[in-house]
Amino acid sequence: MVQKSHHPAFMRWLVNIAIFIAFIIGIQIYYGWLDLLAPWEDQSPARLCLALALVFSSYWVRSMRVYDYFRDQIQGSFLRCFKLTLQHNLLNNLLPMRTGEINFPVLMSRYFQISILRSVSALLWFRLLDLHTVGALALLIANPFPRYTLPTILMLAAWMTLPALAFWGSNRLKSVLETRAQNRVGSLLLKVLHGMPQESIAFRRTWVWTLATWAVKLGVFAWVLRLFVDIPWSGALLGAILGDLTSILPVHNIGGAGTYEAGVVAGMLPFGVGASAALAAAINLHLFLLAATLFGGALSLLLKGETHEDRQVVL
Repeated sequence: MVQKSHHPAFMRWLVNIAIFIAFIIGIQIYYGWLDLLAPWEDQSPARLCLALALVFSSYWVRSMRVYDYFRDQIQGSFLRCFKLTLQHNLLNNLLPMRTGEINFPVLMSRYFQISILRSVSALLWFRLLDLHTVGALALLIANPFPRYTLPTILMLAAWMTLPALAFWGSNRLKSVLETRAQNRVGSLLLKVLHGMPQESIAFRRTWVWTLATWAVKLGVFAWVLRLFVDIPWSGALLGAILGDLTSILPVHNIGGAGTYEAGVVAGMLPFGVGASAALAAAINLHLFLLAATLFGGALSLLLKGETHEDRQVVL
């Protein structure tokens, strides 16, 4: 019975590894890795260091979102929070099918003794805001109407009200459940809602941190993309957006190999970039992302982690 329960997971990993290897070999056959990487020689070290520093600034802002959200429990432990963010980012970018997300509540429990359920609730809220922010940018770039027209303004205005409606709706549902929840499902949902923002100021701060994170991250990725292909900023931003969105797909492979490139290319093709040039630029952007991810993971090893009292996982 144990072998049967592990068989599907083993097969999924086997398929992911096979796809990853096939992707590496396919790039060598189609481009040749040496030719593909040649444009990096034309980039100045100062420019690359600046791009890397900007990526790390987005990690810092993302850490501030977590630190601010849990400020009552983790005040004075920002470096440990930054370590958690770097490790969570590493696992998210490398592990397939978004399985790296599981580590956020585990690390929050290990480093800060915050319950798994509260961390999961917060992570759900963060991801909803992430999707909303990325979606707003995508709508602004790829909407079917001319910009600054009434349909575009109304569409974006409606979209930007969604987080406020979600915040209001979660608090209303919490109030109802507090008086009527009698079964196990209702009690569990109430606990999840208690992990969401309870006050409007907390909601606004989280939203501001989210906007700042994505503005920096997508801006630097679009800039790096334009180092390898001639494309307008709007096309580079859309490519960066769609590339990042592929990470939530159930077919997301190890390190995002193949799926990330497909998203980036899909965002650039409508802007007149040839498929071959778009794919080459997408691969180089992905290599930059993975390099920043690995560098962040290495840096996290130098930062202070859990204390002797923090090793027990809290449910």
